[in-house]
Amino acid sequence: MAGFGNRVMVAAKSGAIAPWMGLVAGVCIQILAGNPYNFPLYSHKLKTVLGYNQLQLTNLGVANDIGENVGLLAGFLCNKIPPWSILSIGAVASFIGYGVIWLVVSQTINPLPYWVVWLALCLGTNSATWFNTAVLVTNMRNFPYSRGTLAGILKGYVGLSAAVYTEIYIGGFEKESVKQLFFLTVGIPAACLLLMYFVRPCTPASAEDSEKHGYFTFIQATSIVLAFYLLTTAIIDDVFSLDKNFISKIFLGLTFVLLLTPIGIPLKLTFLAIRDDHHREPLLGTEGNGSTSKSDANENLPQNPSSENLLSSMPDENEMERENSNMNLCVTHPSFTEDSEWDTDILLAEGEGAVCKKRKPRRGEDFKLRQALVKADFWLLFLVYFCGVGSGVTVLNNLAQIGIAEGLDDVTILLSLFSIANFIGRLGGGVVSEHFVRSKAIPRTIWMTVSQTIMIAAHILFASAITGSLEIGCVLLGICYGVQFSVMVPTASELFGLKHFGMIYNFLTIGNPLGAFFFSGLLAGYIYDIEAAKQSFLLRTSDIECLGSSCFRLTFFILAGVCAVGSLLSIYLTYRIRPVYEMLYAGGSFSIPRHDDPQQQK
Repeated sequence: MAGFGNRVMVAAKSGAIAPWMGLVAGVCIQILAGNPYNFPLYSHKLKTVLGYNQLQLTNLGVANDIGENVGLLAGFLCNKIPPWSILSIGAVASFIGYGVIWLVVSQTINPLPYWVVWLALCLGTNSATWFNTAVLVTNMRNFPYSRGTLAGILKGYVGLSAAVYTEIYIGGFEKESVKQLFFLTVGIPAACLLLMYFVRPCTPASAEDSEKHGYFTFIQATSIVLAFYLLTTAIIDDVFSLDKNFISKIFLGLTFVLLLTPIGIPLKLTFLAIRDDHHREPLLGTEGNGSTSKSDANENLPQNPSSENLLSSMPDENEMERENSNMNLCVTHPSFTEDSEWDTDILLAEGEGAVCKKRKPRRGEDFKLRQALVKADFWLLFLVYFCGVGSGVTVLNNLAQIGIAEGLDDVTILLSLFSIANFIGRLGGGVVSEHFVRSKAIPRTIWMTVSQTIMIAAHILFASAITGSLEIGCVLLGICYGVQFSVMVPTASELFGLKHFGMIYNFLTIGNPLGAFFFSGLLAGYIYDIEAAKQSFLLRTSDIECLGSSCFRLTFFILAGVCAVGSLLSIYLTYRIRPVYEMLYAGGSFSIPRHDDPQQQK
């Protein structure tokens, strides 16, 4: 029994299993990282309890998005401290931030000043950046040859999280916002602490291992099944109102079963590793009962204890050839993990004339954030992402008010539709962009162009306020909104490298809260309050609610114009970076640029 236990431990630590275990744990943590999508579930309650107007509420939506996307500190620390530390900080932020909001909404404490509520919401949702950074950076480095597919899966589960939280809201808490906030306060940190051990750096999977046995396909398939299951249950609940029914709790239990299905991959790999280890034992020298004697084993060991160390320390032929070829080349990249140590040593070496001055990186190589900030490609990618997610998040933040203005009593179905469509866009964007980048070396950003063109039609459909426009618009907008994430992540890593990806990724995601601030906080909230004031004047009431399509019509037309600008910028960016993708994906397979390769330096 002890021997079996040891084999399980060895198998669990196997290099083939660790990346997949980290990916499965990362998938679950990405569901937790979707906690900012809960805002529409409790925003109306927050507005009612504290007596906020729409402008104040939309500015809380801005705080929601700032917290969700401003993760520069997490990006800086991801190269300094282990992933479990990053996840721990996120758990603490969720506990404190959402804890304050829960105390306020439940009226456990007296109403706090507006700025305190704003900061608390910002802190609570900031936990998402710590979760995202730890999971994305670690897994992108563990699977460097499948960046598009991996980004689609991980960001897809974040998009799907809104539907999962809605299922919890309906089945677990019977549509009680206070109970949902308590879950965000306590449940998220507890789940994160249980999973964070498995998210850790390990030996990167090779190009063959990344697609081995269709494991990625299995995770994609299970996530699609989960998405359609959540869509079905959301529709059933909307038709039959099952929030106080035992069936809704059964639906919730099946949701967790489907969510945990990908754990079958590391379990299978563990079983195979144990079986292979068991089959190897009889192949060793046997003595009577088939066990290997210690004396026979010792006879096979080197007689000179130092000879084993000598052999293990000798470099192989490839390393010797690489070192010989590098003797005549300038040193162009650090061999140390800490940039500060490298910078000091390289400056001393330059002063002594030992090495040549380090050149600036080229597209496809590893950039520091300050080096990327002076590149036109970086700012074009930022602006395209800003236009796409900024216009999408404006609709998401105001989804509850949009539905109420159009006469809906319950907007959970709209949130579920948007969430599942968002998931499809993220997962599909990763898969489709990965296929075309490998088969035709087409830059991924072309799909940002296509999606933002469709978003123009979606915003115009919202503005029309015809029958079914809300549901169809949510689906179209959710898909296109999701594509922005799954395309931006691998594009940034391919153009600017993985070494400082945490900082670069978190800087680019600032486009989301900036879009929320300009388009939701300043634009949508302002126009809504003007329309509400007009209606109050005409009807001689003091009601701050706005009803009718006029509440958001002008906002939708402006957002359509923003997406048009984003489409044009995306076309220009695609044209600029086409040569980079032709170099990276020559022959249909990804090639990580090597700084010491003369062909890459030309």
